[in-house]
Amino acid sequence: MVLNQTLRIAAVCCVIAAGHGQAQTRATPADATKYPSRVVRLQVGYAAGGAVDVSARVIAQKLTESFGQSFIVENRPGADGIVASDYVAKAVPDGHVLAYISAGHTMNPSLHPKSLLYHPVRDFAPVSMIATGTQTLVVNPALPVKSLKELVALAKARPGQINFASSGAGGPMHLSGELLKLHAGIDIVHVPYKGGGPALNDVIGGQIEMTFIGAPASMPHIKSGRLRILAVSSAKRVAALPEVPTVAESGYPGFDVGALYAVLAPASTPAAIVNRLNSELAKIVAQRDIRERLHGLGLETVGGTPEQLGAFMTVDVEKWIKLVQKVGLQTN
Repeated sequence: MVLNQTLRIAAVCCVIAAGHGQAQTRATPADATKYPSRVVRLQVGYAAGGAVDVSARVIAQKLTESFGQSFIVENRPGADGIVASDYVAKAVPDGHVLAYISAGHTMNPSLHPKSLLYHPVRDFAPVSMIATGTQTLVVNPALPVKSLKELVALAKARPGQINFASSGAGGPMHLSGELLKLHAGIDIVHVPYKGGGPALNDVIGGQIEMTFIGAPASMPHIKSGRLRILAVSSAKRVAALPEVPTVAESGYPGFDVGALYAVLAPASTPAAIVNRLNSELAKIVAQRDIRERLHGLGLETVGGTPEQLGAFMTVDVEKWIKLVQKVGLQTN
């Protein structure tokens, strides 16, 4: 039943994509033979050092090797990925400007309904899923807690005195903190930064007590002991951190903030180019060294077709609209 529903959604996505950009249906295989003809710029909507940036650089390096042309990461932080996504939505649809996105892309319609000048599905050509991941709930080791239960108890004993950092108002890091406040009934204070990297640095430095951040950014610091991990935000435990419980199993059922890392192109990008990119990315995520490298960052490679990615994004947009309404969080 779930499979049938997904296939129906995928079919709808295909119709939407075809209706939005007829160039996809007119593309010929010859279009892809000339691609890429110059440097391809992979847009990341967050500062360097964050979870999205770290994994994007792994993929960009492999794409460069696959195509024999440079694929470079351009960090374009602002409004939790909106600045970068807007830039890609308005770019020339020839495959030389791409977006590397995470959960924020499908969250933004619910969190920023007034400032969003593009549609997260219709204004993009889905290329490929890359990996799934999770937010890690980490604290500075000086904070006297070793479990989520102890953190909640401390927060209740010190209402309004424990701060949590995020990459900016309305992003996945912020939403994770707000959901924890709702589920646990605690008063912790949100401190927004201009990216996950700067937020994480201040947690490591002790200026901020805690944060939820993507596993690729936190894993090296967890291993080195500069951060203490209390839980992961996804519905299931992460293979790279099998001993770390989920927030849900730590006493808050229903808590689930996962992340999908994926590549998008502007709408109307020729299907031949999209399909060639998808084919190369499928080979990349199937490589043992890439699986192991991303696994070490707390990610699970997934791959998939453009249609599957489009279907996922359509469902995810609606999921976050309902959840944000429940939380009562909206930034503009």
